[in-house]
Amino acid sequence: MLILTCATKLQLLERVLQKSLPQTLPVCGAVMHINRGNPAQHEVVVDSWRKFKAVLTRPRTEVVKDSGDYYANVHAAFSWDIDACQSLLENPEAIDWGRAFQLQGLQEELYNVSKSIAEARCVELKPNFYQVILSPDPSTCCPSQFKSDLFHFGTLNSSHAVLINETWSLGGNDRSLRYLNDLICKFPSACLLDKEGQLASWTLSNPLACLTHSYTLPQYRGHHCYAVVALTAARKLHAKGFPAYGAILPDNKAAKQGLMKYEGAHALPFTKYTLFFTPGCESPPNWRK
Repeated sequence: MLILTCATKLQLLERVLQKSLPQTLPVCGAVMHINRGNPAQHEVVVDSWRKFKAVLTRPRTEVVKDSGDYYANVHAAFSWDIDACQSLLENPEAIDWGRAFQLQGLQEELYNVSKSIAEARCVELKPNFYQVILSPDPSTCCPSQFKSDLFHFGTLNSSHAVLINETWSLGGNDRSLRYLNDLICKFPSACLLDKEGQLASWTLSNPLACLTHSYTLPQYRGHHCYAVVALTAARKLHAKGFPAYGAILPDNKAAKQGLMKYEGAHALPFTKYTLFFTPGCESPPNWRK
């Protein structure tokens, strides 16, 4: 196992991961953020160098001080070899299974291996499965049916974190509030405000450069707000060279159809696994419906 700190090696790793897109999307997004200022203070672990077979991104040790914070302690992984993947995930120097954390990736093998490790260590696993949506070039898209006279674009700030936390099905607690505020402050996002200047719709992005936590308040639905804010955030990421991708729940057909119709996006044949692990002494997240 090796922690990559050399800028040249990290740039090379980024190019290698880009050649394997879209399968490497979460890990590639994290590495790209690391190479562009590293706002989340993440680091990269590989099984070996230079012929590496498994890659893991994670927060630096000093970043997440709360051992029960599965929101901020976000990891992403990709592997070209299942045995290398298992060896890396089992390595206590790569992942501290005594702390709560989340692991994201697009490989079923990653899910199966981490699930087996969690069962062996008596660690609770709460999996979430999403459909991956990719917008090849959001700069060329324009939602034609958006009623711009009802809304105007705004800028998300810390004062909006409370509402976003209250409407997030996996949020509603102090840890999730702190996590969402961190995303607002550090990563590209987009929002629409109503005529009174109140938040109506929004999309955030995370340390993996994934569009996430999108929501439109019920009273503003039906105006294609979701497609507009997702497109705006996607353009911000795309302008910085990032792949413009997001993940939605498989049963959210309205969002999926809206993105494909108005944002020019298309669904990829991959499941995005977001896996929350909590040691036995910790309570699982507030899985509100």
